[in-house]
Amino acid sequence: MKSLSNPSDFPEPILIAVNGVELEVFEAGRQNGGKPVVLCHGWPDLAFTWRHQVPALVAAGYHVIAPNQRGYGNSSRPAEVAAYDVAQLAGDLVALLDHYGYEDATFVGHDWGAMVVWSLTLLHPARVNKVICLSMPYPVRGETPWIEFMEAVLGSDYYFVHFNRHPGVADAVFEENPAQFLRNLYRRNEPRKEPQPGMVMIDLARAEAPVGDPLMSDSDLAVYVAAFEKSGFTGGINWYRNLDRDWHLLAGVDPIIHQPALMIYGDRDTVAPAENLAAFVPDVEEIHLDSGHWIHQEKPDETNRAILKWLAR
Repeated sequence: MKSLSNPSDFPEPILIAVNGVELEVFEAGRQNGGKPVVLCHGWPDLAFTWRHQVPALVAAGYHVIAPNQRGYGNSSRPAEVAAYDVAQLAGDLVALLDHYGYEDATFVGHDWGAMVVWSLTLLHPARVNKVICLSMPYPVRGETPWIEFMEAVLGSDYYFVHFNRHPGVADAVFEENPAQFLRNLYRRNEPRKEPQPGMVMIDLARAEAPVGDPLMSDSDLAVYVAAFEKSGFTGGINWYRNLDRDWHLLAGVDPIIHQPALMIYGDRDTVAPAENLAAFVPDVEEIHLDSGHWIHQEKPDETNRAILKWLAR
């Protein structure tokens, strides 16, 4: 399977005005018009995360659209926290389809990008024809808002909770040394360890010696470091600061995903698989790869094969 060997091989970005913001969009395979696949990154990630998937999808006949979503890269970074709820993030993607003249598309999401894809599919079901999510399964909307629930179960130091209860604190720590934080975060083959007290992401950002092996080449990591040195981390963290707002926004929608879906888990990911995914996503196929959290970067060939085989059905 072909993937990119050099960051300069990644498509050149264009800025597209959508939904009151500008998105930095990387596009490939326009000659395959009519078969759009939109790739949605997570946190703290970039469209560049899909560098191994873009060439494979284009070669298979797809028109690939990979935005840096709001808050990331050279896309708009609104100042107000409420600008980053799932209704706004989903609205950006709908407007992106409108820009390209597509009624619907296949959406692929990893990590927070998966949360956005699941939410988009609930809020705008007619605009999504297939769903592919990596790492993060469908977020069941329980009786308690998500951050409130996490605080009760996982404690106030859990990073989702900390981001909400201590706004600006983690952002400042990450921005002290973006290169060290990103180097420490993007690892593979990390040994399993018992949960430690404290805020895991802040501890990770300050760790002198990371565990595991580097996930990226130096040149790939440099793309991330340059982007986050420029943008900072607050825009992406603001996605977390809307989780309770998102819980309220999704109150009135049909909670069932009616589209065909592919869910890809990493068996060594800290994000647990869903126990009852088919209850909310009845037409789902679940696949497990021997991977940590960064599935599509750790196992690019296996991920590409799984996605293309499923799409071809």
